[in-house]
Amino acid sequence: MKQTLFTLLLITSIGLISCRKTTNSPNITQYDQTQIQNYISANGLTSMKRDTTNGDTSGIYYQILSQGATSTPMKYSDSVNFVLSVKSFDGKYINTDTLNLAHFAGLLGHVSLGGNIIGFTKGLQYAIYNLVKYKGTRARILVPSRVAYGVNGVGSGSSSNTNSRVAGNQCLDYYVNVVSNLDYTDVNHPGYDDYVMNDYAKRNGIQISTYTHVTSGRGRGLYYKITTPGTGTDILGDASAFTATYTGKWLNGATFAGTAIDVGTAGTTTLTSFDSLSSLIVGVQEALTGQKVGSTVAMLIPSRLAYGKTGTTGTGANVCLYYEFTIGTITNP
Repeated sequence: MKQTLFTLLLITSIGLISCRKTTNSPNITQYDQTQIQNYISANGLTSMKRDTTNGDTSGIYYQILSQGATSTPMKYSDSVNFVLSVKSFDGKYINTDTLNLAHFAGLLGHVSLGGNIIGFTKGLQYAIYNLVKYKGTRARILVPSRVAYGVNGVGSGSSSNTNSRVAGNQCLDYYVNVVSNLDYTDVNHPGYDDYVMNDYAKRNGIQISTYTHVTSGRGRGLYYKITTPGTGTDILGDASAFTATYTGKWLNGATFAGTAIDVGTAGTTTLTSFDSLSSLIVGVQEALTGQKVGSTVAMLIPSRLAYGKTGTTGTGANVCLYYEFTIGTITNP
């Protein structure tokens, strides 16, 4: 019996030995390096440099596309604003909505705590601090999976889902623009928001030169145009209650707010009621103050006069907006 048991154990041991791999599997560092090298080759990214900070350990590759002022490097304790686009190497997650949710406003050391989209990773935080370094700089960054979302990935659904999940062990491809100045200061320093609003006007056939550009005071940076003058004696002020039809859009073209269409009566609309002009965002207040019944006003609103650095439901931080209002009635106290 003992001899039979020994023979069985010997045969099992030989079988296990014969099945053992004779070569070592690559570790995650090697796997990421292979992914990135293949991606660089496939996409012709010949200008990419490897990060050599702290002994060449991060595995990040980068290219500075436009250099900002190099006087003061950013610290983790600094407030920063940046816009990004991000996609996974397998192409199953892509976010290029730089006009709404793909924004960050906060401390550089808090980037990896997350944002409104997938992509705010430790690798991105590290790369902005060590490689981008300066406000006003644009860069392309390839981040290894081990400093992105690791073996588990992130998001909802299966790994085959498109745009709702980054699969495990996926490296990420970023474009990052760290904004040096958002707000309009003067004609020589118009700020990033001004660029965004002018770009929207150009893309949508809007002659922004026909708009009034507010260059001083509380409404600094606002563009607005009275496309239809109003009538009557009642004038909108901060305390005015009023009704209107209106549309609000992000500058990616998507409508996020507006007066509901009355489907019960073809061709008519239901006026929206507002308790006071002062209850609306500052940009709308500035554009509508002094208007009369029947006025139609179009406006391009910089982020400072919209929802600022915090954003609101569905609207990211530092997002410019387009609105158009037509005043229906005005009730003054």
